[in-house]
Amino acid sequence: MADSLGQRLELLEAAIKRATREVERLRAERDTLKARIESFEAERAELRALKQERKDIVSQMDAILRELDKLEL
Repeated sequence: MADSLGQRLELLEAAIKRATREVERLRAERDTLKARIESFEAERAELRALKQERKDIVSQMDAILRELDKLEL
């Protein structure tokens, strides 16, 4: 019975070590994914700003072209 208990404890200890390693691996993966998400969010914000800038430029060009049409050159 002592061997059985000792073996059970060894198995439990090994399982705890495996679980600890897995938790550490998952935490590292989570941190990596968080960093990627932050990077994607920054890129998305930059893309929104560029799209707005493009929209503003198109509006300005449209206004300039309308003014040129009024001049009847």
